[in-house]
Amino acid sequence: MVWSQVYDPFGDMLLSAGVAAIPVVVLLGAIAFFEVRAHYAALLGLAAALCVAIFAFGMPPGMAGLAAAYGAAFGLLPIGWIILNVIFLYQLTSENGDFAVVQRSISGISSDRRMQVLFIAFSLGAFFEGAAGFGTPVAVTAAMLMGLGFAPLAASGLSLIANTAPVAFGALGSPVIALAAVTGLDLHELSGMIGRQLPLFSIIVPFWVIWAYVGFRRMLEVWPPIAVAGVSFAIPQYLVSNYHGPWLVDIIAAVVSMASLALFLKVWKPAHEMADHDGGPVTPAAPETRADADTIPRATLLRAWTPWLLLSVCVFLWGTPQVKAFLDSLWVYKHPVAGLDGLVQKVPPVVATPHAETAIYSLNLLSATGTGILIAALLSGLVLGRTPWQLLRTYGRTLYLVRYSLITIAGMLAIGFVTRYSGTDATLGLLLANTGWLYPFFGTLIGWLGVALTGSDTASNVLFGGLQRVSAEQLGINPVLMAAANSSGGVMGKMIDAQSIVVASTATKWYGHEGTILRFVFFHSVALAVLVGLLVSAQAYLWPFTLLAP
Repeated sequence: MVWSQVYDPFGDMLLSAGVAAIPVVVLLGAIAFFEVRAHYAALLGLAAALCVAIFAFGMPPGMAGLAAAYGAAFGLLPIGWIILNVIFLYQLTSENGDFAVVQRSISGISSDRRMQVLFIAFSLGAFFEGAAGFGTPVAVTAAMLMGLGFAPLAASGLSLIANTAPVAFGALGSPVIALAAVTGLDLHELSGMIGRQLPLFSIIVPFWVIWAYVGFRRMLEVWPPIAVAGVSFAIPQYLVSNYHGPWLVDIIAAVVSMASLALFLKVWKPAHEMADHDGGPVTPAAPETRADADTIPRATLLRAWTPWLLLSVCVFLWGTPQVKAFLDSLWVYKHPVAGLDGLVQKVPPVVATPHAETAIYSLNLLSATGTGILIAALLSGLVLGRTPWQLLRTYGRTLYLVRYSLITIAGMLAIGFVTRYSGTDATLGLLLANTGWLYPFFGTLIGWLGVALTGSDTASNVLFGGLQRVSAEQLGINPVLMAAANSSGGVMGKMIDAQSIVVASTATKWYGHEGTILRFVFFHSVALAVLVGLLVSAQAYLWPFTLLAP
């Protein structure tokens, strides 16, 4: 029997939205304020989500349970699979001191900690976002910053803040492609509109990250390289998104940003370097670091960087549609979730016409990004001289290390899928959609809310893309603008979604401190989302929405 979602079960939108928000409040409140371990908080949030879905919104219990199981499976693959294998690679490079060589060579670019954050968390992180997405950039950059001696909170929080500007085009344009599919709007128009919103924030975010790290005064000391990193990312982001499409935006922009920053730092040095992990002044021994980097034997340097080069190549290959299609043609198992698939119906005003939600779990083990990372790690192990038995032992230790993180990620995704199939997340979106002329601002926050709930800009676009088009057309606002705002606003929610926070805490071996990380990034997430909302409002009312259109 088909069950139609009910978005206002109490006949009062404010009350219904308040009840719908209970799972989110329980989850984030338990983590942020009561310091509950993340896997316990996830279970509490899941229990709350099931109760709200069944008793308040009338979802059949069997469907609610299946939605939770479906979400947990999705949490383990692809997301948990990525985290497990990234940490495995990091463990391999750390055990015999190879990562220390990487650390010294990065110091050769700049021994200033602010520049290392800029290069790794912003520029390099954007490359991994564009190639893979799904937690890969935060996992890699947080682990690298931790290996460079950054405190766990700094490594986690700064990686999360930096991983915002590239998210809308992440994983070879998949968020924009999904947005076009669910809204029926032109893919290139959506890509161009997002590319006229985010470049401004691609310039702001690098300054914001360094400000969050060392404060405003010390940020101003290094404004020239920050501007170089941001502008050299923003210009290609605008050009590629408007004149080519969404597929290679982040990869091209990230490569240009990394190259520009590295070249600039060859001719520019800060007057006062900061070389310790908390942004303090350089120590007397630190100036020797760059000289040490120059004396590393070429063979040693190549050996140390090989795992990260292999990771970049494999992640890029596994992200291309052609490779994915080929690997899926070899083997993929798709399992319709009986009792859920096609039996939950979304209805207006969330969608223009009623349609049934699919629920098909795809076990694409060959084409999963985590498999590409695992192959990179295994090849790296052989290059580093590890025996198969040593690789197996390291993998076993890694699995033990991330055991609670995998449980947590499964729980987080279970919550997300219960809220999606019960319609409670749509209820929250509808509350923001009923804001009249303020809709451009609050519509942007719908995207922020969607990513905060689901952990994915792609998922948020699928969830709220149709709602954005319907609401915009009813209010006489250009639907391309508001659909794009869903994606652009969503990127600022990425840093506070529970999944990303657990990824960061795992990568920095700081599991159990998710509440501290959440409190660190929450203000930055809200403030940046508000700024995006103001920009979209200006595009809607003050400037033509086609501003800077090709």
